[in-house]
Amino acid sequence: MVVAPMGERAPILHMREVDKTFNGGIVALEHMSLDVNEGDFISLLGPSGCGKSTALRLIAGLMPPTAGRIEWEGGQGADDLGVVFQEPTLMPWATVEKNVFLPFRLRGQSFGKVRDRIHEVLALVGLEKFHKSYPRELSGGMKMRVSIARALVTNPRLILMDEPFAALDEITRQKLNDDLLSLKAKTGATVIFVTHSVFESVFLSDRILIMAARPGRVIREITVDAPYPRGIDWRTAPEYGVIAREASATLHGALAQTEAAE
Repeated sequence: MVVAPMGERAPILHMREVDKTFNGGIVALEHMSLDVNEGDFISLLGPSGCGKSTALRLIAGLMPPTAGRIEWEGGQGADDLGVVFQEPTLMPWATVEKNVFLPFRLRGQSFGKVRDRIHEVLALVGLEKFHKSYPRELSGGMKMRVSIARALVTNPRLILMDEPFAALDEITRQKLNDDLLSLKAKTGATVIFVTHSVFESVFLSDRILIMAARPGRVIREITVDAPYPRGIDWRTAPEYGVIAREASATLHGALAQTEAAE
């Protein structure tokens, strides 16, 4: 699938000057603005406590903003959003296919009517032979694939991914990065991806929003112009290293300012 240039993509979501303050006056997010367009792969990159996961929860509607607004183009439907959490959050008593069925079951649909769609998505993530397996029989990487399949199964307009690969070993993590971009190419998915890893963000994204803490805020956006598909050639390209150093320098500068202010 060929993704349109960023300037030509249809808008999906707008965040406008969004703040989130928790009880006790803790400012988790301040003045965050973001336009999400069809086909974007956006990484929110920053240290712990900078509001990355809070931003995802606000977009998902799991909490209201304190100020500002979040608007979906054309309104938000029940199937517009898929979410992949830090842990796979699978039901241990259910098979792989029944775990992927969950979004449909919550909408009152029968398994028989969506079985083909479930098996189609399991094939996309390489688990078509494991549809009758239970989570205890799967590796950590396979469990995360099930979680990704569950997020994809309703063909949502936007997928939110909250550090889904952080707990995995480096080899598995790189393989899932490769697989995620392959899935994006096949499905045209639009993704907002939370990570602590500079290298992961540069490999996956066409836009990186670098965030700083206290208060949580976006301090810079970096555009990654490298074409998709991406693989080992991109990981070893000089341009990859240049962007990674640029992002790292921005993060270290923000951290130094925070520490000086304290």
